[in-house]
Amino acid sequence: MTPKLQPMKNVPTMVKDTSLVEKRRRQIVDAAIKLFVRKGFHPTTTREIARMAGMSIGSLYEYIGSKEDVLYLVCEAIHAEMESKVRQALDEDSTARETLVNAISNYFQVCDRMQDLILLIYQESNSLEHEALRYVLANDERITGIFEGILSQGLKDGILFLKENEVKLMAHNIIVLGHMWTFRRWFLKRAFSLDDFTRI
Repeated sequence: MTPKLQPMKNVPTMVKDTSLVEKRRRQIVDAAIKLFVRKGFHPTTTREIARMAGMSIGSLYEYIGSKEDVLYLVCEAIHAEMESKVRQALDEDSTARETLVNAISNYFQVCDRMQDLILLIYQESNSLEHEALRYVLANDERITGIFEGILSQGLKDGILFLKENEVKLMAHNIIVLGHMWTFRRWFLKRAFSLDDFTRI
């Protein structure tokens, strides 16, 4: 099950059963991802999303308030998957160096697997209203914060030679490198495997 990220925007629903809401929204998100990647957010209609999700348009609107809510839930699901994968590297028995290597490797793997979805967030997130976009950006910052924590521990352990004020920048550099694999894949995959890219 995809983990939830907090804080989370309140998306309206008429259904009181939270487990049913989660199940149906997962169907909606899975359907919307296929359509948004293929057609883009704006050309896709809620009727198409409902049909792809195997429900009526009336049923769809029991779980969301607008098409923008669907886009927000898609962004939320993508970030949840990314955060879950990065957090798998956090092990109290590992050194900060081992944790950093594993976290970067896990992050680059999930970026490789979710290339089209990362591109989707970049292309379509500006279609979100201000409040929803703020939550999406907060989710991105939280993932960056995981790397900040690992780097800060490495600084304390004496295995990293960074100034304290460089930790945040280095964490953002790691995030952007993962995204670069998405944006420059047309070239990078001709010259490097993902393992090469991660190791370098």
